[in-house]
Amino acid sequence: MAQGLAGQGAQAGAARPKKIYQHLYVQVLIAVAAGIVLGHFYPQLGADLKPLGDAFIKLVKMIIAPVIFLTVVTGIAGMSDLEKVGRVGAKAMIYFLVFSTLALIVGLVIANLVQPGAGMHIDPASLDAAAVKAYADKAHDQTLIGFLMGIIPATAFSAFASGDILQVLFFSVLFGVGLSMIGERGAPVLGFLKITTQVVFNIVHIVMKVAPIGAFGAMAFTIGKYGIGSIANLAMLVGTFYITALFFVLVVLGAVARANGFSILRLIRYIKAELLLVLGTSSSESALPSLMEKMEKAGCSKPVVGLVVPTGYSFNLDGTNIYMTMAALFIAQATDTPLGLGDQILLLLVAMLSSKGAAGVTGSGFITLAATLAVVPSVPVAGMALILGVDRFMSECRSLTNFVGNAMAAIVVARWEGELDRDRLAATLEAGRVLDDATEAAHVHMPAPGLARPLAGPPIAGTPIAGTPIAGPAE
Repeated sequence: MAQGLAGQGAQAGAARPKKIYQHLYVQVLIAVAAGIVLGHFYPQLGADLKPLGDAFIKLVKMIIAPVIFLTVVTGIAGMSDLEKVGRVGAKAMIYFLVFSTLALIVGLVIANLVQPGAGMHIDPASLDAAAVKAYADKAHDQTLIGFLMGIIPATAFSAFASGDILQVLFFSVLFGVGLSMIGERGAPVLGFLKITTQVVFNIVHIVMKVAPIGAFGAMAFTIGKYGIGSIANLAMLVGTFYITALFFVLVVLGAVARANGFSILRLIRYIKAELLLVLGTSSSESALPSLMEKMEKAGCSKPVVGLVVPTGYSFNLDGTNIYMTMAALFIAQATDTPLGLGDQILLLLVAMLSSKGAAGVTGSGFITLAATLAVVPSVPVAGMALILGVDRFMSECRSLTNFVGNAMAAIVVARWEGELDRDRLAATLEAGRVLDDATEAAHVHMPAPGLARPLAGPPIAGTPIAGTPIAGPAE
């Protein structure tokens, strides 16, 4: 009896709410603000802090390939119906195609209505084409056939060495299917991979401890190098892009969320720590492992999360698509280049193709824009020099929109496939954090007749980054 009371007391102590400064999202927010201040008042020092952000991104990229491999393989190998893998993949691609196209159309329509580049009357011959030559050269190498061939790695190990998300995903699906086909004989391998998954996600949690340092260095570099004032002359484009992306998330994706029985605002609150991390680093990859774990803990099945989220990083780029059509029309308006309906439809179709695989390219948004303009000769590629200075400030919004879109995709595809625990999703989004075992039981499951409700400790405030360790209750 005494031991039981002692155990309950220990659990209550472990569940004691954290102080506000102990939550990662608060630490990242403070770090981002500090980076802005430092970069503004000490620009040279801010620019010199670039290695802090780069080091954190490298740490995250180090574990992305193992996270994808282990999540996908253990998810597929644990499925008895391999046809389900194909169905999930097909439904995900349909979702990506529909909403990527919708994002392109939204960007096109808003740019026509607002016309952020109208009245600038810039002569394309006066622009510095050399400033964008490197991006245009890279864009020339980005072809649809080359992209599809690039999904297949040269060797199984080269996929992990290069860190290419689609190559790792391709090999992981094949490995998972192969392991599933041998049945019970593969149980020891599957058991080993599940244990390894726990180890890798513990590494994720360790790496995320230094997220504030990475966000601080990345933001200080951005402001120190480019300056806050550098966006003043193009504030119309930047502001229009941010408002359009916000409209797409809250209205378009919000409507989809309501149709699927949840609130987009609650989803944003649930992943707020990851969104702040993306904001600080301008890279949605920095929060990929965290997003995958959080979506699984919110009620989406592991196979769906493992297939949808990594694939979405190359095929579901809502923010990038909005940016591409809006930036292209801005350049046309600024250079007084007339674009008829036919030209704009061609622009949209080309952007649909060139945007695929953009997440695997450094400076992806700018490079894919160059690839799009290269096929639409009426818009001068040299006009990209107009937005080169502010592209870095728009990249944060691109990444944030892409990130929310991929979280949405995981939930919607899981629901379509019948692989979504709706009660768990509702309880998790209502709490705004990953639920520990006791709290989840109190929220989701009703007590059986004649039995007392499971004991639950006081609610834990805040959102732990990447959820909780993959096994055991949250700390």
